[in-house]
Amino acid sequence: MRVLIADDSLVMRRLLEASLQGWGYEVESVEDGGKAWARLKSEDAPEIAILDWMMPVHSGLDLCRMLRSRRVARYTYVILLTSKGLREDIVAGLGAGADDYVVKPFDKFELEVRLRAGRRIVDLQEELVKTQEALREQATRDALTGVWNRTSILEQLAKEVDRARREKSTLGVVMMDVDHFKRVNDSKGHQVGDEVLKAVAERVMGAVRSYDSFGRYGGEEFLVVVPRCPEAALVAQAERLRNSIEKEPLDSQGGQVAVTASFGVTALEPESAVGVEELIRAADFALYQAKSRGRNRVEFIRADDQRAE
Repeated sequence: MRVLIADDSLVMRRLLEASLQGWGYEVESVEDGGKAWARLKSEDAPEIAILDWMMPVHSGLDLCRMLRSRRVARYTYVILLTSKGLREDIVAGLGAGADDYVVKPFDKFELEVRLRAGRRIVDLQEELVKTQEALREQATRDALTGVWNRTSILEQLAKEVDRARREKSTLGVVMMDVDHFKRVNDSKGHQVGDEVLKAVAERVMGAVRSYDSFGRYGGEEFLVVVPRCPEAALVAQAERLRNSIEKEPLDSQGGQVAVTASFGVTALEPESAVGVEELIRAADFALYQAKSRGRNRVEFIRADDQRAE
């Protein structure tokens, strides 16, 4: 674990460095509060900081206040190093945001114990951040396929509509539906059906651009949001997605399954007043046309034309 030492005394820095390195810590040392702050606010800031109370540029108390005023996920555990042993001084230091304190001249065994406590807190904080990230993923991802869930893909669509209006650019919306999916479930079972959906999602994810958004709209329907893509290129992209699904049978525990999908495509043109719901409605209507005209095909409809009907 990394520890930042900030003290204007070279002797104190060397004593601390020798002790901490002997206990297996990775140590960085700086001689003033300005350099300490540069490290504490960096993306790769050390997990623990030992800060001298009095030093040039920023005092240890100032650094505590500045550090705690930032809203960042990663927590830095702060031990305040001070020659001030009075109760009110200690209270002031802890009130400024320090987690613990050590009085100079420091006792090695006391410092080691306090560092161990800090290490436990940092480890617990990292576990908490990982848990929160996992919960966030669960809330935004479809449990079966791992792509955006319905709520999240619609949020992505709303953001891209706003962006397209600001930039006066084209935004494509592709609605896709796995053909005859009920037949797969009925003939091979729902577990194979789940495998098919996961495989289809993987193939589409491998074919979309890095800045496109792809999510499960519901059942066997998926939605692709395609920013900054002219009409001709948008239809061509949908054709590539269709081909990526059709190109070869999917492997499943029930054997190989031949799968195709139908695609309904629409676009938000620059200066258009069409909203999210109208884009979805137009893409859904285009999808209905693709299915009614034989499936395994791409149909395009202009959202403004559909709105006018």
